Amino acid sequence: MTFPEGDAQARSTADAVARRSYGKLVAFLAARTRDVAAAEDALSEAFAAALADWPLKGCPDNPEGWLLTVARRKVIDMYRGRRRHEIAAEQLHLLAEGLDAAATDSEIPDQRLALMFACGHPAIDAAVRAPLILQVVLGLDAKKIASAFLTSPAAMGKRLARAKDKIRQAGIPFSIPEREELPGRLDTVLDAIYAAFAEGWTDPGGTDVARRDLTEEAMFLARLVAELLPEEPEALGLLALMLHAEARRRARRNEDGEYVPLAEQDPALWDRQMIDEAETILRRAGGLDSIGRYQLEGALQSAHVHRSRTGHANWAEVLQLYDALFALVGSPVVAINRALAIAEVHVASAALAAMQEIAADGRLAEYQPYWAALAELLAKTGEHAEARHAYEIAIGLERDASVRRFLQQRQSSLGVGADAKR
Repeated sequence: MTFPEGDAQARSTADAVARRSYGKLVAFLAARTRDVAAAEDALSEAFAAALADWPLKGCPDNPEGWLLTVARRKVIDMYRGRRRHEIAAEQLHLLAEGLDAAATDSEIPDQRLALMFACGHPAIDAAVRAPLILQVVLGLDAKKIASAFLTSPAAMGKRLARAKDKIRQAGIPFSIPEREELPGRLDTVLDAIYAAFAEGWTDPGGTDVARRDLTEEAMFLARLVAELLPEEPEALGLLALMLHAEARRRARRNEDGEYVPLAEQDPALWDRQMIDEAETILRRAGGLDSIGRYQLEGALQSAHVHRSRTGHANWAEVLQLYDALFALVGSPVVAINRALAIAEVHVASAALAAMQEIAADGRLAEYQPYWAALAELLAKTGEHAEARHAYEIAIGLERDASVRRFLQQRQSSLGVGADAKR
């Protein structure tokens, strides 16, 4: 859609509302129609209408409510077209009535959370539950979702399409399950929230509006889940992990906007209040007599903070945490970070041996952190030609220009004052 000159503000407003509201509105529509694809189609048409009308009519006082009203009409029109075969007049009436009443519903975030837990329904394939949340509730495209789960966009798109068909055909209900059912679906919801946060985290400086919004959305949802299930240690662990990571945002870029890795960050730039909150939450989780992935991840973040603040080399403790985490989840991503810790505690050649154990995993071929870590370890063993090659691949895979420059600097320094650690 092209706006006349002077209507840039209308475009900006419409785009911002679309980003903030997509998940909430799809969740609300799908909760009543049980048809995720139809809800997405209706919202797409509503956003298109917003982009067309707002420059002419101005922004409504309640843009979310206006979008919901337009989307409601689109959904009803869709169902009217096939009503004789698929939907009864009574259901149409209830849909219209329910959506009218909710146009200004302040509880829409709870509807979004309801859809997240609905996506954890046992009738949906376990491998697609978290990706479904990312697409339907948080509005990520198949490419970003595929990257988060180390698979191809085409394969992820097919999985999501099949899942939506199954939801519609089986009539899986979109409502918050009974409280006793929530813990059984919690892992799916936490995995989706963490994946969304990680996608937003790929913008170190917070300059990408869409990714910044996604990070804020993930933080909000993590808090919402922790409040809903305050006795679930993994919900607390995830919130602590995200708080620790977010606390370092200001230090991830220098004054020139260049990327700064954790080891070189200035702890004075970290958000002390956020770190203190994370530590309090971790202690709370630790008192609940259960250990899981996100508590271990949060504990690792805490260990990195302690090392940077005190100068105490606690790599042995960090490696123990990575050992426990790898035993629990067996993730290649964890294996990469574990290998880097092995290099700090033992020798780089031992770390390379650990990396060799996951080298055959095809999912790592286009995973930048794998190649960057491999390059670093090869450089430490003095294998500079191989390190340059690994850096070259990492540089080609990196989307962030600042991180690319950082990797290029590391690559260009090979052989200059290298301290080979064998």
